[in-house]
Amino acid sequence: MKFAKIVGLGKYLPPKILTNFDLEKMVDTSDEWITTRTGIKTRRIVEKGVGTSRLGYEASRLALKRAGLRPSQLDLIIVATITPDTQFPSTASYLQSYLKARRASCFDISAACAGYVYGLTSAWQMISGGLYKNALVVGAETLSSITDWSDRSTCVLFGDGAGAAVLTAGRKKSFLSSYLGGDGSQADLLILPGGGSHIPLSGEVIKKRLHYIKMRGNELFRIAVRVMVKAAQTALKRASLRTKDVSLLIPHQANERIINAVGKRLKISPDRIYKNISRYGNMSSASSAVALCEAWEEGKIKKDDIVALDVFGGGLVWGSCVIRWI
Repeated sequence: MKFAKIVGLGKYLPPKILTNFDLEKMVDTSDEWITTRTGIKTRRIVEKGVGTSRLGYEASRLALKRAGLRPSQLDLIIVATITPDTQFPSTASYLQSYLKARRASCFDISAACAGYVYGLTSAWQMISGGLYKNALVVGAETLSSITDWSDRSTCVLFGDGAGAAVLTAGRKKSFLSSYLGGDGSQADLLILPGGGSHIPLSGEVIKKRLHYIKMRGNELFRIAVRVMVKAAQTALKRASLRTKDVSLLIPHQANERIINAVGKRLKISPDRIYKNISRYGNMSSASSAVALCEAWEEGKIKKDDIVALDVFGGGLVWGSCVIRWI
């Protein structure tokens, strides 16, 4: 039996910072309104012309360095993103080229904010199944490219960034369980309507601003809390664990009120919940990737700790992954 374990983590945040006070000059909003409703103070924004693959490249270089692996040793590259460089080829293909990881198979996962957990689960299973030995999983987004900066209900929420993890085959069990779920009947609650095969990009689509994120926040809030609680509970049950066994919960960083509500329902104390939403906002698939990296960098994850990732996003999709840190 082969097992998978994380041997290197990396992140990259663009240097440009967009504050709530900057947004006050762009739309009818305020720092107080944004902070009390979301918990967000700042977010990172890429410079014009910088693609998602470049953010992923920087995060991947750091993760590989920390793992002590060369790109040529990679067998698999998975990029979770909803803001690919191009519709095709995949962002993972560009990343493979930048890294010169010529041996690696590569593909993208489109699971919105749950993408990183979907990617980790996929890599874990492929390594455990003996298909691969070394895998790179990246959550990377340039959400600023699909954000309507005239829509005050959404433009305050999103930011850009990337996180990466290197997984390799090992003898000890580190990934304990995973649970992935979805409900496609609720797809219109969080959607980018235009630009696909259903509504191809056109002048009319641009005029109606259908090439930007559309979201029904109040309905999403209620669903997010419920399914994130269910996802964490199910994943922990599959690992024969309870919430009291969790050393650190790393939830998707979409809204501080959602994070707090999930923690309260799971009866996990605030000191065992990692948050960085105030600094970066919602980075979709990159949120949990960056949060996991930062939690480790800050010494909040130690050997034998039980770490639970808990995510929710457009699709609707959700998931949780339980890891024993070794």
